[in-house]
Amino acid sequence: MTALGFLYPGHSAEDDYPRIEQLLAADIRLDLVHTDIGEDAHRVEALRRMGSPEQLATGIGELRLTGAEAVVWACTSGSFVYGWEGAHEQVRSLAQAAGMPASSTSFAFVHAMREIGVRRVAVGATYPDDVAGLFAEFLRAGGADVVAVRGAGIVTAAEVGTWGEKELFALARDADDAGAEAVLLPDTALHTASHIPALEDALGKPVLTANQVTVWEGLRLADRRVNAPALGALFTREPVVQV
Repeated sequence: MTALGFLYPGHSAEDDYPRIEQLLAADIRLDLVHTDIGEDAHRVEALRRMGSPEQLATGIGELRLTGAEAVVWACTSGSFVYGWEGAHEQVRSLAQAAGMPASSTSFAFVHAMREIGVRRVAVGATYPDDVAGLFAEFLRAGGADVVAVRGAGIVTAAEVGTWGEKELFALARDADDAGAEAVLLPDTALHTASHIPALEDALGKPVLTANQVTVWEGLRLADRRVNAPALGALFTREPVVQV
């Protein structure tokens, strides 16, 4: 049994995780521990507080009880707002406190892009423009060429969690760019697990979504590879050989 732990802020799209678990191998378990979201706002200072060591520490004791062998901070905005170096320090601190390998959704996007061999990407973010811009900066620090950024201006995760298929597809289409090799949808409060193949069919290119890449990152940390076509190109393509 491979047990993976996820620290998930608040309650918005956490039901993506049992959906994803059903699509993986039977010997993989995904355990969510909810952290306090604090002020539900896509504002830089609020996001930095949400991702602080003190906030993350509140879930570590419960996480250890799950028997997880790796942990991912299942939040994009609560990691990239620290910048490239600050986000590294965040996961280093998390790994030390939890006593296991750790990462975050922001780094999951960077690693997933490398996995499928794309560099030029378009971003469809639910966030206000300034926060969406910080995600683009983070991706660039990780080697991406961000050719387009679309922010939807949503302030709260609670509102994002109410979005359905119509809003999701509209965001992805608005974000897409002819020069992009893939489209990234970076909010873990956005329900995407049931729609990834349809999104990829509609856009004609890989789509990376926050909860999808978060689970993939946990599997990467645990050295597990799973073929799951219902989770899109990331879970079906052979890894790119770096030369």
